[in-house]
Amino acid sequence: MSDKRIIYYCLGVACLSLAFAACKTPALLTRTENRAVPASYNNSPDSTNTGKVRWTEFFTDPNLNALIETALKNNQELNISLQEIAIASNEIRARQGAYLPFVGIGGAAGVNRAGRYTSEGVLEGNTETTLDTRMPYFLSNFLLGPTASWEVDIWRKLRTAKKAAVIRYQSSVEGRNFAITNLVAEIATAYYELLGLDNELAIVQQNIDIQTNALKLVRLQKEATRVTELAVRRFEAQVLNTQGLQYGIQQRIIETENQINFLTGRYPQQPIARDAQAFSTLVPAMVRTGIPSQLLENRPDIKQAELNLVAAKLDVKVAKADFYPSLNISAAVGFSAYNPRFLFSPESILFSVAGGLAGPWINRNGIIASYYSANARQTQAAYHYERTVLNAYIEVANQLSNISNLEKSYDTKAKQVEALTQSVAISNTLFNAARADYTEVLFTQRDALESKFQLIETKVQQLNAMVSMYRALGGGWQ
Repeated sequence: MSDKRIIYYCLGVACLSLAFAACKTPALLTRTENRAVPASYNNSPDSTNTGKVRWTEFFTDPNLNALIETALKNNQELNISLQEIAIASNEIRARQGAYLPFVGIGGAAGVNRAGRYTSEGVLEGNTETTLDTRMPYFLSNFLLGPTASWEVDIWRKLRTAKKAAVIRYQSSVEGRNFAITNLVAEIATAYYELLGLDNELAIVQQNIDIQTNALKLVRLQKEATRVTELAVRRFEAQVLNTQGLQYGIQQRIIETENQINFLTGRYPQQPIARDAQAFSTLVPAMVRTGIPSQLLENRPDIKQAELNLVAAKLDVKVAKADFYPSLNISAAVGFSAYNPRFLFSPESILFSVAGGLAGPWINRNGIIASYYSANARQTQAAYHYERTVLNAYIEVANQLSNISNLEKSYDTKAKQVEALTQSVAISNTLFNAARADYTEVLFTQRDALESKFQLIETKVQQLNAMVSMYRALGGGWQ
């Protein structure tokens, strides 16, 4: 057998061994995500979905819309998410360049002194015989020229990695959309709470005036010996208690204003434009849930989880391709001479082309570990996707029930407020006619104040439930 045939035979055996080793990738259990969702929320086939409505159309309060628009420009969390998008975009660029040839240019200079009895020394003529005692010369070498290397993407490993980077870029965009949805909901919730606090403060101040007048009347009745000092003290305590409520509400107003300023990227102590008197006329907007399958399209967090799952699947393919042999091609051309004055002469031109096929054969533990990790991350992403879809459905179902119950609760509390308001007037009349005890007046006033607070809080909860439903349906980022 000739030398060339022996070389070709050895190369063939090596390639077959690499291919056989590459084909034996570890077997892993894969998880198929469950995409099925219930057909409807409440057996309603209506596909009209409020989540597709733009926030500028869903919210009709111009002051609220101005706050949301300011937040979308200045909010730090959104600006951070913009940088995440930029990082993902740069990752695409890096992955795209990975499967293109790497070309560079460089130069080198050096001095070499071959040993007397080395093969280099003999070839350079530094020694003529083994008995020659002459010392070898110092030889310089100068090199200048471009070089190129290229990993041939025969298994589509690099292109698959680039595709995964593109999908992660899309995932980062959906992450920003989800942040916008939450930001719009947070500002709207805080704004409605602020309106509710303004109205609570107004009610407290009205009650302070009413109770102060009642205190003056009780003092006059004490002077007329119709009531005792105990009644006077009880009415004074009632006024002081209501004043204490006033200061607590004022503190909550300041904290809520600062929260809105924080969300809009502004420092505290900046006034929040609002119309507190319009709160009593606010009616929660009608929200249509559509069908559950629309959540897969409308909710950015679901789309982000789905994209992360697709990217994780591609990462498994990239990890699996590491078991296969890689083909690398390198080339160089330039000038090389022992003296700089000969560097650019035709006799100094050199070039080289080489190709290599290499792959894992014996110790593949590192590659196997990476493959197992990629598969585990894929399974993890599948579970996360299922959890996100389930959580979205539960959020909508909870808010759907919440809206219905709050509507009934508001109607009941409105009747309670009306009854207690009439009771206050009746108790005052009876007390002035000495037909009712002062404690009845105090208890009636306290119950009426608490019922008004509860009515306002219920209305705030109604408005916030509307906002939460809008967010749960995936609205606010369009």
